[in-house]
Amino acid sequence: MASQHLTDEELDALRQFDTCVVANAVEKFNLRLRNTGFTGAGIRCVFPDAPLMVGYAVTARLRCGEPPMRGGVFHDRSDLWNNILAVPAPRILVLEDMDDPPGQGAFVGGVHASVLKALGCVGYLTNGAVRELPSVRTMGIQLFAGSLTVSRAYAHIFELGAAIRIGGMDVSPGDLLHGDLHGVINVPLQVAAQIPGVAAEVQSAEQKVIEFCRSNSFSVSKLNDVLKTTD
Repeated sequence: MASQHLTDEELDALRQFDTCVVANAVEKFNLRLRNTGFTGAGIRCVFPDAPLMVGYAVTARLRCGEPPMRGGVFHDRSDLWNNILAVPAPRILVLEDMDDPPGQGAFVGGVHASVLKALGCVGYLTNGAVRELPSVRTMGIQLFAGSLTVSRAYAHIFELGAAIRIGGMDVSPGDLLHGDLHGVINVPLQVAAQIPGVAAEVQSAEQKVIEFCRSNSFSVSKLNDVLKTTD
């Protein structure tokens, strides 16, 4: 698990920027390829009008399509709850759905969203399904998922603390995630405290381009020079 954590003030600073601007700021550090580190088109933000989400990842794997060896449902999840509390708040539960196809059932609905809220979670991310959206919305838990479903089926959790992959994004326990209506990005912890300052510079440079395009002085001959400020 990652050992670096931001102060409350640093987390607040990250919340001032949308996830696209944060992604642009991360690129400035050249720590990874630009086509990695974020969720792809298979993951959607369920509540796009809700506030953005910033928190540390709690990871595990999920299956919903197979019943337990004995009995009809899976009950005891105390190991998951304890694993969540081992990660600093704010927390985001991230489950890789291993069913083929994923989304045969949903782990998070109204009941489990209330448990996550009580455990200091601000969001849930999965390539699988979620359900009971009106109830979850009232709790202020943000959801990112691959699909919706009506049933929990046989949802059970295993491989707690695993390094997983969600929508093309690799996630390890303690990773810092930033998400809004556009999707989720994994923010490298070694530069996370510097991201807000760089994001402000990126945002300022982009605003100059927008203002130039709206101005009477716009011309194609000047456009490339102005665009270079955003590279």
